[in-house]
Amino acid sequence: MNKRTVITGTGCYIPEIVKTNRDFTIHDFYGEDNQRIDTHPTEVVEKFQEITGIEERRYACETMNSSDMAVIAAKRAIEDSGIDAETLDQIILAHNFGNVVKHTIQTDVLPALASRVKQGLGIKNPNCVAYDILFGCPGWVQGIIQADTYFKGGAAKKALVIGTETLSRVLDMYDRDSMIFADGAGAAVLEYSDSDNSGIISWSVQSHCIDEAYFLYLGKSNFPHSDPRIRYIKMKGRKIYEYALHHVPLAMKDCLDKANIPIQDVKKIFIHQANEKMDEAIVKRLFKLYGVKAMPEHIMPMNIHKLGNSSVATIPTLFDMVKKGAWGHHELQKGDVVLFASVGAGMNINAVCYRM
Repeated sequence: MNKRTVITGTGCYIPEIVKTNRDFTIHDFYGEDNQRIDTHPTEVVEKFQEITGIEERRYACETMNSSDMAVIAAKRAIEDSGIDAETLDQIILAHNFGNVVKHTIQTDVLPALASRVKQGLGIKNPNCVAYDILFGCPGWVQGIIQADTYFKGGAAKKALVIGTETLSRVLDMYDRDSMIFADGAGAAVLEYSDSDNSGIISWSVQSHCIDEAYFLYLGKSNFPHSDPRIRYIKMKGRKIYEYALHHVPLAMKDCLDKANIPIQDVKKIFIHQANEKMDEAIVKRLFKLYGVKAMPEHIMPMNIHKLGNSSVATIPTLFDMVKKGAWGHHELQKGDVVLFASVGAGMNINAVCYRM
C-alpha cells in the first residue's frame, strides 16, 4: 500500500445570526467616487442576488471571535476522526484578519489564532506545532497542501487544518460588495497512513502578485464623511472575476492532469463560495478545456445562497455538510474523486484532487 494524506474527520461552525438581503434594503450605498448611488437600495439588492446567488448570510454574535469558532469546528473534526488530540503534530489555521473585536475593526493576531485554538482544545503536547497562514480565501486549501507536504517530508503524521473568519467585522456598510461577506469556520483532521487509493492524489498552486496584488485590499469607506484612518475590506470585482475565470480553470486542469484523472471521473467540485455566477463560469470553462460542452448536473455543491462568502471557511464548511449528508441531495461515497479549488487575495489560486 502507498501512504497518502487522508481526511479522517471534518467539522464546522455556522454562526446563528441570519442576515437576509432584506436587511440591506434600508442602506444607502455609495460608489468608489464617494457619491451616493441613486438606484433604490431594493433594486441594488435584487441585482446583487441575481449575480451572486446570495439570499442570506451568517454573522457571528458579539461574544464570538474567529478563534472561538475555530475551536468549535476543530472539536467536531477531532471527534469525527476519533483521534486523541494530543497526537496531533500540527495545527494549521488559515484566516485573513485574525480576531476582530466587535465594533473595533482592529486585527488581533497576538498570540496567533492557532495557538489560541491549541489552548482551547487543551492540548499539552509541545511537539504539536500551531501556526497561522495568510493566503487569502484559498488559505484552508493551502493548509491542506502544506500538511501533505510536511507528511511526505517526514515531519508530521497528523494535522488539524482550520479555516475561520469574521468578515462581518471589517465591512463597509456603504459598499455594495459588503453584502457578499459572512462568518464561519471549518476544520479537518488529516492523517498520513497506508491507503487503499484514498487521499490526496495531486495539487496545484500559484500566486500572481504584480498587477493582481491589490485586487483585494483594505481601504477607506465609500461614505464621504467617514474617518479616513479606518480601513475596510475592498475589492475590484470585475478584475477578480476576469482573473479567476482565466486562471482557476487552468490550475484545476493542471491538478487533474498531474493526477492522471479524466474529468469524467470527478464526482464533486468543491469551489470557494465567492459568487454563484463566477463559480459556474469557472467550472464550465474547466470542462471546455477538456472538450466537454456541458457541465454535469449536481457536480458543484453550493451553500453560498444561505451562508454567503466566509472566505477560508467556505470550502471546509461545504465539504463537511456534503460529507455528512447534510446538504440537499449531494452525497459522497468511498472511491469518489473530488476537486477542491479556490481563489483569493494575493492573488492566489490552488486546487487539490482527492479520492474519498
